[in-house]
Amino acid sequence: MINKLLYYESEGFNPYFNLAVEECLLNNLNEGECILYLWQNQNTVVIGRNQNCWKECRVSLLEEEGGRLARRLSGGGAVYHDLGNLNFTFITGRKDYDVARQLSVVIRALEDFRISPELSGRNDVTVGGRKCSGNAFYRQGDSCYHHGTLLLEVDMARMMRYLAVDPGKLAAKGVDSVRSRTVNLCSLAPDLTVASLKGRLREAFGSLYGLPVDRLPAPGAGGAGLEEKYASPRWKYGRTADFSHRFSRRFPWGDAEISLKVEEGRVTDALIRSDAMDFRWVPWAEQRLLGRYFSSAALARDLIKREAEKEGIDGLLITDIRSLILEQGF
Repeated sequence: MINKLLYYESEGFNPYFNLAVEECLLNNLNEGECILYLWQNQNTVVIGRNQNCWKECRVSLLEEEGGRLARRLSGGGAVYHDLGNLNFTFITGRKDYDVARQLSVVIRALEDFRISPELSGRNDVTVGGRKCSGNAFYRQGDSCYHHGTLLLEVDMARMMRYLAVDPGKLAAKGVDSVRSRTVNLCSLAPDLTVASLKGRLREAFGSLYGLPVDRLPAPGAGGAGLEEKYASPRWKYGRTADFSHRFSRRFPWGDAEISLKVEEGRVTDALIRSDAMDFRWVPWAEQRLLGRYFSSAALARDLIKREAEKEGIDGLLITDIRSLILEQGF
């Protein structure tokens, strides 16, 4: 049961620092606490944990123009952040984790500006059918977080310049561009500002949970090592290898690209990239592909739906991946 509400607001715009703070808050969560963390990144593309950065973002262009690439812990797709965007994170224990309740804080805050938001699908907030907030989720032991974006006055031209969106994703949503399916909230409420929205979010947080909201002090020195992790090339860009076989498909739950290195008839390395919201299936599946004979039947044999579900992984997702491998006919 939640008995303490805490609030922390980052004053910096460095994505590696802000992501480190988020993880530090998660690691130091106490039982019964719920934390609302607000933060902003400057000129940054943030990709999901299992994504291929080179497919999702024009990395060289971004970095040549002074931007930053960052990779988060949660799954999902790539997003562009600038100072016209406000990020929020709700951090709480697994027993108290309730995405609908957490998003009700965001909706209540927006309604105070005479905006009428709606929940769309599993992870979007829309206004008039256009997206103003995307959300992603992460669990570590008994602690969880749910974080999302709020588009206030994002530079849409830069967003489209840096994000390399797969046309298949847009076609699946029945639209022809990123711009056509997003909306800046300031265009709907001229009195809305980052500062005023922060205040309304904090007020709605306390009101909907029925508790006072206490400010957290700055996280301790433990965040320094985490900041180095998020800034490291290995974390940002991901590992690479000389893969001999690669195949992919887009499913209703997201895309999947499987790369395999085969030596003497066995898989010696496996790398899976995906924008699925469930990030845990990727390392689970990679591990089960290693060491197998290079045949579709052998590779699919250990991708068992019921075994995945024991780990809290979506079994239907694993069934789709199993079918994709079998269809390759190795």
